[in-house]
Amino acid sequence: MCALVFTGCSGDSARVGGFVYQLQGYPDGRLDALAAAPFRTAVVDLARDGGSSYFRADEIGALKASGKRVLAYFEIGSIEEFRPDFAAIRTEALLLNEWQSWPGEHFVRYWEPRWWELAVRPRLDRALGAGFDGIYLDTPLAYEEIDLALVPAADRAELARRMVDLIVRISGYVKRANPAFAVYPQNSPELRQYSGYVGAIDGIGVEELFFRATDEPCTADFCAENLAATRKLKEAGKTVLAVDYATRAENVSEACRRYREEGFEGYVTVRALDTIAAPCD
Repeated sequence: MCALVFTGCSGDSARVGGFVYQLQGYPDGRLDALAAAPFRTAVVDLARDGGSSYFRADEIGALKASGKRVLAYFEIGSIEEFRPDFAAIRTEALLLNEWQSWPGEHFVRYWEPRWWELAVRPRLDRALGAGFDGIYLDTPLAYEEIDLALVPAADRAELARRMVDLIVRISGYVKRANPAFAVYPQNSPELRQYSGYVGAIDGIGVEELFFRATDEPCTADFCAENLAATRKLKEAGKTVLAVDYATRAENVSEACRRYREEGFEGYVTVRALDTIAAPCD
């Protein structure tokens, strides 16, 4: 294994597996370092600054030319205050409770038509237009975190159903434009129990299956439940992109060993997702 933080190892992306997941800290706002890193798949934000400086088609094309499949990250169940469409979302009264774990981020009424029109569809069109190979959809877990007092007509099961309906709609929209366009929700593998979900996705990204941020072994009951549900998706033919947050060498090695055992594409990094970590062997 190379050093934990990638500074240039021998090999190329055709020979090294796994994926790289970086949402900020792109040197000089460019993707050159990611292009040089030895991975098969890269997950990057739609914008270099997390705002309105969106990656152009030529930049995504150059990253793809390094032998990588490139997925566009954005959120479908929440929105951060720094996003350029936040003001419009707030004006439309789509905001719900703030996410305590991430101050400045708010869950939204993701089932409302205006959320689709103002946030989701424009992001899908941008990802398609920039030449990404697919999308990496964060915060399906909104269905678990929304304050039910703010949505008195819905319970958790109903909110889960609405989230699956959104993912199915997203999948249908992008695959009509490009049948090969990949759809990867992040977390909430238990949504597999809802009709339409498994058929709508090509894979799943799952955080903290083995180590929680940072270097904390994942031993709670939900860790085993997430792993069991993720295995079911793997058995259904879906690719698993697993990411754990660890910096201690023994924990990095252990996470990589578990990925090999499970047949997951794995990546061990830091919670800020602002650097390029070394690939697993």
